[in-house]
Amino acid sequence: MAVPVTKVPTNQSLSRTATGIPSFPAQHLGHLEPAELNALDSFKELIAKKGFYKPADGQSPASHDDATLLRYLRARRFNPQDAFKQFEDTEIWRKENKLEQLYETIDVKDYEECRRLYPQWTGRRDKRGMPVYVFDVGHLNSHAITAYTKSTSASHSKMLRLFALYENLTRFIMPLCTFLLDRPNPETPITQSNNIVDIQGVGLRQFWNLKGHMQEASTLATAHYPETLDRIFIVGAPSYFPTVWGWIKRWFDPITVSKIFVLSAHNVKPVLEKFIDPANIPKKYGGELPYEFGMMPIFDDALKQQMEWTVPGLGTWPQGPMMWVNGEGQGQVAVAVGSVNGKQRKEPVATLHTRAIEKVANGYA
Repeated sequence: MAVPVTKVPTNQSLSRTATGIPSFPAQHLGHLEPAELNALDSFKELIAKKGFYKPADGQSPASHDDATLLRYLRARRFNPQDAFKQFEDTEIWRKENKLEQLYETIDVKDYEECRRLYPQWTGRRDKRGMPVYVFDVGHLNSHAITAYTKSTSASHSKMLRLFALYENLTRFIMPLCTFLLDRPNPETPITQSNNIVDIQGVGLRQFWNLKGHMQEASTLATAHYPETLDRIFIVGAPSYFPTVWGWIKRWFDPITVSKIFVLSAHNVKPVLEKFIDPANIPKKYGGELPYEFGMMPIFDDALKQQMEWTVPGLGTWPQGPMMWVNGEGQGQVAVAVGSVNGKQRKEPVATLHTRAIEKVANGYA
């Protein structure tokens, strides 16, 4: 029994897809309609008045960049009042859980244990410059979850460790993709990602055992990291999947479900190639990239050419969380953070020569 492909929008225009859902870069910085610009201004005024936002003052950048604020507005259909409620909840949540401190001090071993169980960046980007992640769900079985939960330190809960990965996406990977100009609309910051989710070999019992975990992760991510997802391509669906998809999709909010596309075996390669160049698609899914789940990122030529490593020949990031620090001149310094054996690290790894790109604040952009 073949798994039918969910219709995937193929319109690559700069405004709207055939479904009427906004398509990048519509509703993103540099491509806002007048009403959307007005909503952004009203939103800034509101969150500043409430004490959650500090505008740039000539000496310091704004506390939150426009690309971040637009994620909340897109999630709430550009209604400033609705966006404020979500933004307020997130700011309070971040402060209560010390998210910035967590990311910069988390034990590297804890971080890596978490990274191996969730979507991982391949080191490549799609045709619009968005990072391409791969997630092999088969690794997320009940045994792995149990072992992972037992290893969780008292100070860093399972979910908080997961959100260290979201911090990596918003504070490191998306800014990195923004810095790279070899893409359409280089003036527009990258604030979303694409995911290939492989469910080959995942049994019905495993899906059911993961229900609570996936619901919790999805709910919190939607609440506190809105509009960071562009699309999810599900591949390797077993024959029973169409039967259970009806109740699986109820685990997620409607907006997330609208971004999920289930591909049949014969559609994986042609559909992925509409959005991602073959050189950036892992070989397992019909592409040319020798990437397998669990590997560190394999960088493309554009990134390699702009990266100057502190240690010559390093070629990829060390394990653990990373962040950007403004360097001298037109450059950004990639710094390895986190803790090793209880000692916090802050080690420069490489300089990305960003030419004329505007420097971004090290917030959660």
